[in-house]
Amino acid sequence: MRQSSALEISTGLFVLLGIAALFYLATKTTDYHSISGSQTYVVRAYFNNVGGLHVGAPVQMGGVTVGRVVGIRYSMKRYQAVVRMALNDRDDHIPSDSTASILTQGVLGQQYVGISPGGAPTFLKNGSTIHFTQSAIILEHLLGQLLTHGKGK
Repeated sequence: MRQSSALEISTGLFVLLGIAALFYLATKTTDYHSISGSQTYVVRAYFNNVGGLHVGAPVQMGGVTVGRVVGIRYSMKRYQAVVRMALNDRDDHIPSDSTASILTQGVLGQQYVGISPGGAPTFLKNGSTIHFTQSAIILEHLLGQLLTHGKGK
């Protein structure tokens, strides 16, 4: 009776440690701490196609995460997807004529928003819109174009 009780307790502790380890890994891989500990300001950008971009995806400049995607919706006024991004206050010198592109990490990796700085003397602030955008590149569209152009030769 005593052995089975000790076995049940040790098994329970092992399972709890496993759950704690999974939780730790989930929070580390999503990197929510890069935004949660600082103040942010929200900007938006309009795209014709957001591909597989999702809320929580990183916003990067030069490979460094400067924010997160906090909302994606469709605008019936502009017939485009609207992406809202929360950027770190410490990164508040992003020129207002910067370009936002939806990029993919690696060949089959997750999508993120990449910002390329412009040269304007004014900077993005809370409520600003990034006017220059490049939509996600959809692999199926590229293959379709390649096949279509290849038949014409």
